[in-house]
Amino acid sequence: MTNAVELPLLYPAMPEIVLAVGAMVLVLIGAFRGDRSTGAVGGFAVMLLIAAGVLVALMPSETVTTFGGSFVVDSFARFFKLLVLIGSATAVLMSTDFLSTEDRRKFEYPVLIVLSTTGMLMLVSAADLIALYLGLELMSLALYVVAAIDRDRIKSTEAGLKYFVLGALSSGMLLYGASLIYGSTGSVTFAGIAQGAAAGGVGLTFGLVFLLAGLCFKISAVPFHMWTPDVYEGAPTPITAFFAAAPKVAAIAVFVRVTMTAFPTVGPQWQQIVVFVSIASMALGSFAAIGQTNIKRLMAYSSIGHVGFALVGLAAGTVEGVQGVMIYMAIYLAMTLGTFAVIIAMKREEGPVEEIADLAGLARTKPGVAFVLGMMLFSLAGIPPLAGFFAKFYVFLAAVNAGLYALAVIGVVTSVVGAYYYLAIVKVMYFDEPAPALSPMRGELGLVLTVTGLFVILFFVYPAPLVNAAAAAAKSLF
Repeated sequence: MTNAVELPLLYPAMPEIVLAVGAMVLVLIGAFRGDRSTGAVGGFAVMLLIAAGVLVALMPSETVTTFGGSFVVDSFARFFKLLVLIGSATAVLMSTDFLSTEDRRKFEYPVLIVLSTTGMLMLVSAADLIALYLGLELMSLALYVVAAIDRDRIKSTEAGLKYFVLGALSSGMLLYGASLIYGSTGSVTFAGIAQGAAAGGVGLTFGLVFLLAGLCFKISAVPFHMWTPDVYEGAPTPITAFFAAAPKVAAIAVFVRVTMTAFPTVGPQWQQIVVFVSIASMALGSFAAIGQTNIKRLMAYSSIGHVGFALVGLAAGTVEGVQGVMIYMAIYLAMTLGTFAVIIAMKREEGPVEEIADLAGLARTKPGVAFVLGMMLFSLAGIPPLAGFFAKFYVFLAAVNAGLYALAVIGVVTSVVGAYYYLAIVKVMYFDEPAPALSPMRGELGLVLTVTGLFVILFFVYPAPLVNAAAAAAKSLF
């Protein structure tokens, strides 16, 4: 009889349970076999993430809640969970070469990514403040360790420490905001907060500001972006690729869910915050990247800018706006993973290189790689008919339809400014004198670059599956 009750209760959380149990098994394999097992643990980690993705895809399409209403699985959660799992599995796959050198064989690395992904899935399904905090911390604690995993490099250790200290500060702000919201509304569930928030009050406003500040840190939006360039540059490149992809998608998902389901009655209050953060992020992301010479720092400012663009859709506060955010994050994930596949492959005999100047003349030494990277950069800049153009088109359209004309215009202007530094890299690849040739690209990186490149270049041919999936998922929030 117990089974009949327990299984339906746990069924919506099956992907999280599979990842958590799988991570424990991988820890045991690593503990018994030592660092020799790193390759095998990495392979199993990818299989676990794929298995979790299959479970998510097989979930019924209606909305299901469990654990006393604190955990929800709807179309919105499923859409973002699939993106997170794709991002995490690809990041582990792209780390194969990094983990193959003698001094970097650490079986904990794939295990930490699996645990972090478990936190992300929990975060995407959180329907109350306690579940949100548990998911956020499970995601973040593993990320702090992963950032500093290359212990012998000062930059990596420094990146982990900076991320940890600033992350602890943001967690404190988020918790303080959550306690004020609970005090003002008498509830921790998003549905309960939505009812209690109608009365308004100073405590609720302050709580909302602190809660959103904590979440802005996780998506590295201005003015809580200060950790991003240093951590992106300091962490080993495959880990930077992971940071730029999966955790960002999960944090945007919870940002959208919290504002839309917990605070629908105080829309104008949080919309002001989102509009300000969006404009500041787009402006900083566009202007600060211009002077960068390190490609990982440049990608950090680029990611800050892209978060700003995604928030344009959220600022609209409509179904169409949320759909725009979802399309944006799916396309952003593909563009980021493709670009980082090339950055990870930037190596010579003496080791990895990170300067933009190292890509000089790539079009002559590796024309195929240079072409696909060029397409990725054009797409990041939002040039039609590539996928990145449609990502921006959907969020700007939602903003215009919601009457936020100024926000849409600022978005277009900052896009044009941002195009400068993407085009500067293309100019270095195609018109500068060739630098010494880079080492050949490994198979798994070539595979990631090919798949993401085809998606970005051919998206306009058949965009319907992604657009329709995002539309259905956005409706499930309202």
